[in-house]
Amino acid sequence: MIFLGIESSCDDTAAAIVRHTPDEPASILSSVVLGQTDLHAAFGGVVPEIAARAHAEKLDHCIEQALADAALTLRDIDAIAVTSGPGLIGGVLSGVMYAKALSAATGKPLYGVNHLAGHALTPRLTDRTPYPYLMLLVSGGHCQFLLVKGPEQFERLGGTIDDAPGEAFDKVARLIALQQPGGPAIENAARTGDPKRFALPRPLLDRTDCDMSFSGLKTAVLRARDKVIGEQSGLSREDQADLAAGFQAAVVDVLAQKTRRAIRVYLGKNPAVRTLCVAGGVAANKAIGSSLETVAAEFDCAFVAPPMVLCTDNAAMIAFAAAEQSQVRGPDDLTLSARPRWPLDTDQPSMLGSGKKGAKA
Repeated sequence: MIFLGIESSCDDTAAAIVRHTPDEPASILSSVVLGQTDLHAAFGGVVPEIAARAHAEKLDHCIEQALADAALTLRDIDAIAVTSGPGLIGGVLSGVMYAKALSAATGKPLYGVNHLAGHALTPRLTDRTPYPYLMLLVSGGHCQFLLVKGPEQFERLGGTIDDAPGEAFDKVARLIALQQPGGPAIENAARTGDPKRFALPRPLLDRTDCDMSFSGLKTAVLRARDKVIGEQSGLSREDQADLAAGFQAAVVDVLAQKTRRAIRVYLGKNPAVRTLCVAGGVAANKAIGSSLETVAAEFDCAFVAPPMVLCTDNAAMIAFAAAEQSQVRGPDDLTLSARPRWPLDTDQPSMLGSGKKGAKA
């Protein structure tokens, strides 16, 4: 079957076409991602209203380009997949309404996909990783350890109780006057910095579970920055590099130690093939990836990290997730809703509390 995927949960408008055959590797026929970095640059972060309007303007062009790159037409598509949550509600709504309109006009079946499931199933797309595997999903808005048992079977072993690492990277970059997005800016600055100059905390390492916290670490960077500014009336490039290096080292240490604990829980379930996977935009950070690969080797686990273009937001993972899930469930109808919050493991209580519209992701 050939799936058209649509992704618009944050600030990237994406469309992709994936051919899926259950007994063979899936193939990405095309993948288009139209970013919005320039639109949000002046605001120091993503502005939801601007993002939603940009999605509405770009979806037509994005899907047309994906079809052209694959040398296909809508008649050749077997099903339509769309991110229906979680994410910025305006962006998610733009994609869902577009997908519903396409489904209604063409008669093609419609699959609403959890954005987190797209990331979590990416190792199946790239490496055909057998179930069950341990996934560290670490991105701009999410950070959790998942035991992936099937296309719709996810067990959360732990996660962040406040800021996700990607969010912390963005906030720290703003604190020390680096450009956005914060992840690449911090990583670049850290290359020349001294990670030991500032004594930054490693939150929650005194707890034996797999939960994480990065809000206090961000506050510690703020205090260190203010102290430097107070002493020398400004922040030099060396100060920026040292703060970036210290912050990145702290995140690496926390993720590595918590991953060790998650692996022990995972191995206690006696998986047939021992595999640690990592996905999400923050997985593109080389220091984090290298550290996690070392941890996997400590436990004799295979390590799977999809290529960077499939770690950040894209529609190929959404199309593939729908293809996998179509083997175990039927399509959605036109009552499919956009969901700002949508936890993968609904059997466990939300880590971040509940809002009026339900548990946060």
